[in-house]
Parts: sequence; structure tokens; C-alpha cells
Amino acid sequence: MPSVTMVVNGKEVSGEVEGRTLLVEFLRENLGLTGTHVGCDTSQCGACVVHVDGKAVKSCTALALASDGTEVTTIEGVANGKLHPMQEAFRANHGLQCGFCTPGMIMAGIDIANRHGKKLSDELIRDELEGNICRCTGYHNIVKAIKQGARKM
Repeated sequence: MPSVTMVVNGKEVSGEVEGRTLLVEFLRENLGLTGTHVGCDTSQCGACVVHVDGKAVKSCTALALASDGTEVTTIEGVANGKLHPMQEAFRANHGLQCGFCTPGMIMAGIDIANRHGKKLSDELIRDELEGNICRCTGYHNIVKAIKQGARKM
């Protein structure tokens, strides 16, 4: 079996994987990082969003081998002793209900803020979240959370 090595949440990790192993499977099953969720396996829901070399990636359609040599950040890696500003904004604005989509939404929100800056319009956030699905909240509080989180990043 091929071997893969990457830096995940600041730590170098490696493991043997089958060629068809998805990045989300490697993170969850090999590394025990279960904050990255599998919601659809078709890249539609966004529950599996992680950052690969600083860019948001849907890990349910990325092969683990394709991430060899990269730096991956999962929801578990965004907090440094205290909640990341985006995590805190989701908490403060009730930007979650069941919580299943929340890790992907937070990772997408951080990516949106990194690419577009601190001042985000509701329209931009809604457009950027097109690939993330929440079945509970109706998005109003998610948009508020991303707006506040971006301002505090």
C-alpha cells in the first residue's frame, strides 16, 4: 500500500492508505479527527470542509494521496487554547442547531474571511456558502456569525 505524509494541525503524520482512500477517511479513521463530518460523499453538503495549504477543500472528494506533502487544517486545529474568532462567533450568534454542518461552515467561513477580508456583505457570504448545506437553521444566524467572525479575525 502507498504511504502518505502530511502536516495535520501542525503535526507531521503519515500512514499507509489504499489509492482510493479519501482525505476525510484518512482524517477520521487513521488519525481519529472526527470533527470533519461526512454528510453526502458527493461534494454537495460541505460538512467535510478542511483547509489544504490554506484553501478550503471538500475532503470527501479529495484523495488522501493527493494531499501527500501538504499542510491540512481541520476544525480541531483552528483553536489555540481558546476558540478561534469564527468558532466564538458561531457560539455567540447561535449559528448552529444540530451541529452536524457546523465544522464545515466554520472552515468555509474562515476561508471566506481569508479571501475577502473583514468586511463581508450578507450577499457575498450567502453566495460563498452555496456549497454548504444546513438543514436546521435557515442560514440567517450562520451569515451573522461569519460576518462577526471575519471582523474579529
